[in-house]
Amino acid sequence: MQSGVFVCLVALTLLWPVRAPGQNREPGPSNHSSASPVGRWKTLDDVTGKATSVVSIGEKDGKLYGRIEKLIDPDPKDPDPRCDRCGGELKGRPLIGLRILWDLRKVGDEWSGGKILDPDNGKVYKALIAVESDGKRLKVRGFIGFSLLGRTQYWLREE
Repeated sequence: MQSGVFVCLVALTLLWPVRAPGQNREPGPSNHSSASPVGRWKTLDDVTGKATSVVSIGEKDGKLYGRIEKLIDPDPKDPDPRCDRCGGELKGRPLIGLRILWDLRKVGDEWSGGKILDPDNGKVYKALIAVESDGKRLKVRGFIGFSLLGRTQYWLREE
C-alpha cells in the first residue's frame, strides 16, 4: 500500500509542470490578465453552456467574496428557489443573495485559499479563480484536496 502511494506521488511530481516565477500558466491569447475579478459575472451551465445566473464579486480586507445576484430564466413554478441541498446555516436560504464564494486571497495572478459553494449539490469546495481573456472571462475551479481533483467552469463578465 505504501509503495503504491509513493509511486503515485513520484509520478505526480514528474508530471507536474515546472514554471519559473511569473511565467504564465497558459500560452496563447487567453493568458491571465492582471484585471480584477471584482464585478458581475454570468455563470454558465456545464451541459448547455447557457447563462444561468449573475454572481457579484466584491473585495473586502484583501479577500474576495461572491453572491448570487440574480437568476437568468428561473423556473416560473419556483419563484423563490432555495438551497435545499445546502447544510448548516445555508440550508433553505434563498439562492438570490446567497454567498457562494468567500475568503479568496490574491496569490500571483490568481485568487485562492478560499471556498466555493455549489448550490446544485450543497457541497463546499476549495476554490481557485483567475481572470483571463483581458478581463472578459473568469476561470473558476472548485476542488477537493488539491487542484488536480476538481472541476473548472468559465464565467463571462457581465457587460
